[in-house]
Amino acid sequence: MSESALIGIDLGKHSFYLHGQDESGREVFRKKFSRPQMMYFFGNLPSCVVVMEACAGAHFVVRQLTSMGHTAKLISPQFVRPFVKGNKNDFVDAEAICEAASRPSMRFVTPKTEAQQTLSVLHRMRESLVHDRTKIANQMHGFLLEFGVSLPKGLAIMRRLASALAERELPVRLTVLLQRLHDHFVYLDEQIKAFDKELAGQLAGDDLGSRLLSLPCVGPITASLLAVEMGDGQRYRCSRDFAASVGLVPRQYSTGGKANLLGISKRGDKHLLQLLVQCARVYMQRLEHQKGALADWVRSLLSRRHFNVVACALANKLARIAWAIAAHHTQYEAGPDALNA
Repeated sequence: MSESALIGIDLGKHSFYLHGQDESGREVFRKKFSRPQMMYFFGNLPSCVVVMEACAGAHFVVRQLTSMGHTAKLISPQFVRPFVKGNKNDFVDAEAICEAASRPSMRFVTPKTEAQQTLSVLHRMRESLVHDRTKIANQMHGFLLEFGVSLPKGLAIMRRLASALAERELPVRLTVLLQRLHDHFVYLDEQIKAFDKELAGQLAGDDLGSRLLSLPCVGPITASLLAVEMGDGQRYRCSRDFAASVGLVPRQYSTGGKANLLGISKRGDKHLLQLLVQCARVYMQRLEHQKGALADWVRSLLSRRHFNVVACALANKLARIAWAIAAHHTQYEAGPDALNA
């Protein structure tokens, strides 16, 4: 078998399809492996460039191949799709990965470390628990409304549901069922508080996370997720690139020399986008207590733009300031420099 300069892998759960090519782009081999077979194959292969799509399990494979001395890269699936020739199959996908990776202007995804992936799992578990807690609360509201009981909005009333039910004359069987739902709600609430406590403890020992907490209206959850997604900020050329990766810059549909800007692109991590916009909304709700150049800038925008538009613009600004804090090893200061960070 001739020496390969570039190998593309179409990742699967159990089967992996490899396409190898030399420096001129000529196909050298096509192979199908199981996971142990693939690792044995690369363990006996001279160092080369290996590229795969950034999908489930990709970061682990990258770390394994890097430890073997190979140069492993991740590429976004959306950049591979245009290079698929003819009908789609696994070997054609692996060839398309090689074709996309050979482009000199191609952008690659930075692999995550084990610590970053573990923290990402924690965030996703917490988000799932919050979703389940909200679902249980809405169910209890709906069930009680069927029996003429209308409770106030919010989670506070759910936490003291037993006392609220004692004031009503409800069927005994219904009370028992609602109590079972309430016990599940309490369990979810305790788990979410435990996750919040764990996140706060991790940030206490993290230099970047502690500095990101200096951002206005940014709490432990947003700060830790920013630290995971951004790292040291060096993989982004500037603050705009990071804001674009989160999806906080306008989409373009320009042609004929005429620029046409649409709404924000909403690319990247939707959870991080949601948290940044929520931080911006909280900042704007407490605007009368805010000082400095950033607050003056927000007041100026609110005088001529809709509240939601300003919220997205402020979220963009917070993302840029967060990148400046990470890339330049600084801390947020509510002064004139904060606006230009």
